[in-house]
Amino acid sequence: MTKKKAALGRGLGALIESSDYDNRRDVTAAKGSDKFEEVAIGDIEANPFQPRTEFDEVAIEELSLSIKELGIIQPITVRRLESGKFQLISGERRFKASKLAGLKKVPAFVREVEDNQMLEMALVENIQREDLNSIEIAISYQRLIEECSLTQESMSERVGKKRTTVTNYLRLLKLPAEIQIGVRDRLIGMGHAKAILAYGDEKAMKKLFFRTVEEGLSVRKVEEIVRLAQNPEEKSESKKEDEQPEIVQNYTQLLTQKFEAKVEIKRSSKGSGKLIIPFVSDNDLERIMEMLAQKKK
Repeated sequence: MTKKKAALGRGLGALIESSDYDNRRDVTAAKGSDKFEEVAIGDIEANPFQPRTEFDEVAIEELSLSIKELGIIQPITVRRLESGKFQLISGERRFKASKLAGLKKVPAFVREVEDNQMLEMALVENIQREDLNSIEIAISYQRLIEECSLTQESMSERVGKKRTTVTNYLRLLKLPAEIQIGVRDRLIGMGHAKAILAYGDEKAMKKLFFRTVEEGLSVRKVEEIVRLAQNPEEKSESKKEDEQPEIVQNYTQLLTQKFEAKVEIKRSSKGSGKLIIPFVSDNDLERIMEMLAQKKK
């Protein structure tokens, strides 16, 4: 107990002597594939296959303060190069924060991997992060397909996602550059982007994108705009339904007063339609049914 408490005060380096890390190190060493080492930060190169394009500098600064206080809790993963130096596979945020914290060495798992394996590992590891934006995920999927020779089906198995989910992300790359940047910068969500993509026409997509951002349109509203634009007859019919004859408007007002509920009468230009009487509870429904059942005096 005393030994573990003292180790916690000195960060991960001291914890290496504890049973958890001894066991972990022995297992990886026995496999002959991974080794646990303290690696000099100056000997580590950035990952050239890193799919992330942006890092939250504030979050990295906060992490560096934590590392100064407690050390690195989770090791980074690297591979050894022929030059004797190391190349980062995963853990770039921890690596950047450790440099910022002034550390000279960091705990690392050293793996023996080839370039194609390294790319795949880096891409899959990043895809599984929660803070990756939709465009970065889409680009990572595309790179897995093109550079790792994976099909959508095999890739969905690797990343643990449904194939339809993968397809939806890949479709985002068909958006005009301005809209992709908007998704990347979180000006609109993936739901907005999917709805805009259904427009088809690039000029119309851009126009709707800027309107969505400016007016703060909901996904449902964007979907409605696209649907009505693609089905002008529906838009015309909807407009006609909104312009109800005076007698229908009077009936609506009369029934609203009678049932003490906001009654709607939807009538088409051909005279067909429906009557909607909303209720807020089972008791309210029973009240309305009793009123409907009453005989006309």
